[in-house]
Amino acid sequence: MAEHRMIDVNGIRLHIAEEGEGPLVVLLHGFPESWHSWRHQFGPLAAAGFRVVAPDQRGYGRSDHPTDVAAYSILHLVGDVVALVRALGEEKAYVVGHDWGAPVAWHTALLRPDLVLGVAGLSVPPPVRGPHPPLAAMEKAFGGRFYWNYFDRPGVADAEFARDPRTTLRKFFYAASGDRTGEIVQPLVDPERGWLAALEDPEELPGWFTEGDLDVLTESFSRGFTGGLNWYRNMDRNWELTAPWQDAVITPPALYVYGERDLVPAFPGTPEFIASLPERMPSLHREPVELPGCGHWTQQERPDEVNAALVEFLRAYS
Repeated sequence: MAEHRMIDVNGIRLHIAEEGEGPLVVLLHGFPESWHSWRHQFGPLAAAGFRVVAPDQRGYGRSDHPTDVAAYSILHLVGDVVALVRALGEEKAYVVGHDWGAPVAWHTALLRPDLVLGVAGLSVPPPVRGPHPPLAAMEKAFGGRFYWNYFDRPGVADAEFARDPRTTLRKFFYAASGDRTGEIVQPLVDPERGWLAALEDPEELPGWFTEGDLDVLTESFSRGFTGGLNWYRNMDRNWELTAPWQDAVITPPALYVYGERDLVPAFPGTPEFIASLPERMPSLHREPVELPGCGHWTQQERPDEVNAALVEFLRAYS
């Protein structure tokens, strides 16, 4: 069983869950999630000989929630990972991320390759710094209806999601799962109706996400959703801050895993980018791993396949 404690890193306190002994593996969750999204990975990775640590990232769960929006830039988030590895008494670590945790993992490998033994991203592919700030680009492309832009509006999504956190999370998880029927569509929002109005509220949860899991997740958002939404509000700032790494290549060994029915890899232009990864990333351990029928919640929907891919990858470089 994972043990829990608080740890001081990078000027804030993070709640972490940890299990096992051996080379350090840091697991980074996304939005709207917590350390609990890695519940299926602790035992198998620890049994494979690794020390597994999953924090509630800044703005989430029991970790600190800075009030300044600018405190959630990609440099702060990478800084948390670097400081966490050091605070755990290690010099190097494997870094694995899902959803928003994936950009943090990828950027940790990009900015601090000396620290990273290997990097794996689930759902979100490695970063490419485009010619325009992403929020501005999506504002222009979708007339402000893309979900990034809705989340960027101060206080709006925060209030909508906080009115009934349990229903918010239930709708979120079902809507982005492989269990939802129908075609994969772009996540556009009617600003007048809000995000949740268009999402189906399932009569029962998918088998991989129990009422108990929903209880734990709901409790982790007792302080609201603003911390997680502040990550989106830094997307244009991140574009500015990462200018020095334009066209830089991730050099540590890398693995990318995604679901066939995940809406993120279905973004315009992303399927073609994923197909080109073996040519773009000489450090890629193997071709991108696509999980048939899997939606956005990769390691929760398909834990056995994800665990097998991670163990094989980690062992190859340990």
